Amino acid sequence: MPEFDEQQIAAQSWFRSLRDRITAEFERIEDEGAALPALPNAPATPARFSFTPWERTDHGGAPGGGGTMGVMKGRIFEKVGVNISTVHGQFNPEFAKNIPGAAEDPRFFATGISLVAHMANPHVPAVHMNTRFLVTTKRWFGGGADLNPALPQDEDTIFFKSAFERAGNRHSPEFWPKHSAWCDEYFHIPHRKRNRGVGGIFYDWLGADTQAEFDHHFAYTKDVGETFLSTFPAIARRRMAQGWTAEDRHALLKYRGLYAEFNLVYDRGTTFGLKTGGNTEAILMSLPPEVIWE
Repeated sequence: MPEFDEQQIAAQSWFRSLRDRITAEFERIEDEGAALPALPNAPATPARFSFTPWERTDHGGAPGGGGTMGVMKGRIFEKVGVNISTVHGQFNPEFAKNIPGAAEDPRFFATGISLVAHMANPHVPAVHMNTRFLVTTKRWFGGGADLNPALPQDEDTIFFKSAFERAGNRHSPEFWPKHSAWCDEYFHIPHRKRNRGVGGIFYDWLGADTQAEFDHHFAYTKDVGETFLSTFPAIARRRMAQGWTAEDRHALLKYRGLYAEFNLVYDRGTTFGLKTGGNTEAILMSLPPEVIWE
C-alpha cells in the first residue's frame, strides 16, 4: 500500500470518525422509535448497522484500497447507508480525461463518506450527504447535503437550509449563494423538468494545493458534516411519530422513483464509483428499498 501524506491521513480519519458518530446517532433514533408503528416488513426490534468491508483492484491490476459499506434496515430508517472509502491507483485512460489534473498523470487518491437515508414515515424526508478529498496532480474537496421530502414541510426546509447557510458564512460569504445555487442546478432532473429535492448545498473543486487552501476548505468540509449532524436527526425526531395514510405512503413510493432516476442517470458520484472499480453494492446503496413508477 502506498504511503499517504498528512493531508490524506487527516481527511481519511475525519471521514471515518464522522461515519462513527452518524451511525451511532441513527441507531439512537431507532431506539427512540421502538414503540412507534412500523411497516409490516420492519424488524421487531430496533435495527443496527451491518458493516461490510470491501477491497478494490486498481485499473492496472494492483491493490487499490477499498472501504466499508454500512447499511441499516430498521423501523424508522427503512434503509440507510453510510459508506466510507479510501481508494488509490490509476484512472482508466478514458475516464482520466474527465478528472481535473488526471490527464497529465493518471495516478489518484480519493477518500470520503457517502450517506443516503430512505425513511419509513413519508413525513420524514429522505436525505443525502457526502464529502470527499481527491488528489491527482491537483488537490480538492467536494461534497454537499440535500433534503429530499416526498411531502415537503416549509419548517423542515428552512431549518435545514438555514443551518447550511450559516455554515457557509462561517467560512466565506461566497459559499452559501454559490453552493446552494449549485445544488439546485446539479440535482435538477431534465427529463422530469423538476428538481429531485428542496435543496441544500453542493460544491466541488475547492482547491487544496497549498496548505492554507487545504486548511480552509477542510474546515468547511468538516463543518458540513457537523451541520448535517445538527439538522437531519432533529428533523427525523420531529416527524417520525407523525401518523400517515396509505395515500402518504403512495406519494413516498412515487417520489422515490425520481430519486432512483437521478442517481442512475445523472449522478457523478455513481459514475465515479463504477468507473474506478468501486464496490457495486456500496455505490448503489443509494437506491430506495421500495419504489413505484406510474
